[in-house]
Amino acid sequence: MSLAIETTNLTRRFGAMTAVSGLNLSVRTGEIFGFLGPNGAGKTTTIRMLCGLLLPSEGTACVAGMDVSRDAEAIKRRVGYMSQRFSLYGDLTVEENLDFFAGVYHLSARERRQAVTGTLERIGLLDRRLMLTDHLSGGLKQRLALGCALVHSPAILFLDEPTAGADPLSRQQMWDLLYLAAGEGRTILVTTHYVEEAERCQTIAFMHRGRLIGSGSPEQCRAEMAEAVLEVDAVPVMPAAAVVRGIEGVAGVSVYGHTLRVFSPMGGGLDRQIQAALTGAGIQVRTVRAVAPTLEDVFLVLTRTAPEGDVGS
Repeated sequence: MSLAIETTNLTRRFGAMTAVSGLNLSVRTGEIFGFLGPNGAGKTTTIRMLCGLLLPSEGTACVAGMDVSRDAEAIKRRVGYMSQRFSLYGDLTVEENLDFFAGVYHLSARERRQAVTGTLERIGLLDRRLMLTDHLSGGLKQRLALGCALVHSPAILFLDEPTAGADPLSRQQMWDLLYLAAGEGRTILVTTHYVEEAERCQTIAFMHRGRLIGSGSPEQCRAEMAEAVLEVDAVPVMPAAAVVRGIEGVAGVSVYGHTLRVFSPMGGGLDRQIQAALTGAGIQVRTVRAVAPTLEDVFLVLTRTAPEGDVGS
C-alpha cells in the first residue's frame, strides 16, 4: 500500500526547546492513524509541519507525495485541517462558514454551491444552515469544523483533538463521520489524549516529550507490552497501593476504584508475594490475578520507561 505521509528525522526547535525530535513516521493511504499523547507531547507541532504551516528545523516530511519544505502551498490545497481551537466565525451562519472555507480553497461558484450543500447533508446540519454559528452547541460546532475541513474534498485530513470536551454522543457522531470519510479513501491523522479513541484507529503512534516512543496496531501494542499486569482487589485500597509499591519487582501501581493494576517485568510468583505482603499488613485481599493489558496500560509503561527529552507542544 502507498504512503500518504512519510517523515524522516523530522525535528522542530523553538529556541533552545526541541518540540519534536527525530520523528520517523509512515502513514498508509486510506488509514485512520492516531497520535496518542498528553498535552505538550509534540502532536500539534507535528501536524502544523505536515500541513505546511510550520517549517521543520531538521529532517524531511512528504505529504501526498510532496515535500513540506518545498511544496507547502500545494500541500495546503490537498489536505484538510481541523485545529484544536475553533477557527469558525461565530457571527456567520453555518452555511456562510462552509462557503467561506470553500472559497479559501478556490472552488468555483458552482463547485462551492455543490460542496456546501453536500457537506451540510454529510454533517447533518442542513436544517441549521441559516443558524448563527455562535448559537450552535459545542458538539455541533465540532461537526461544522470538520465540515469546513472536508468541504474541498481533501485527500488527507489532519484533525487535532477533534472531540476534546465533547459528550459521548457527540464523540460517537464525530467518529461515524470519520469512518465515512475513511471509507471514501481519505487518509486521516487524528491526535487525541483519549485512550479509548485510539482504539478506533488502525495504527497508533505514542508521543511523549516530543519523541515517538511506540507505534503499531492496538492489538500489536498490547501484545508487545514489556511488562505483565496484575489486577489486585484489596481493601482498603490506598494502604494496599502503598504496600504493593514497596514490593521488589513492582515497576508501577495504578488505582482504579477499589482495585489496583500492578505492573512488573517479572514472570510468575509476584501474585503470591503481593498476597503475602498485603495479608501481613492486615489488608483484606479478595483476588490477585493476571489480566490482559489495555492501551492505557501500554501508554503508562511506555511513558514511564521512555528516555527524558524536551517538552513538546
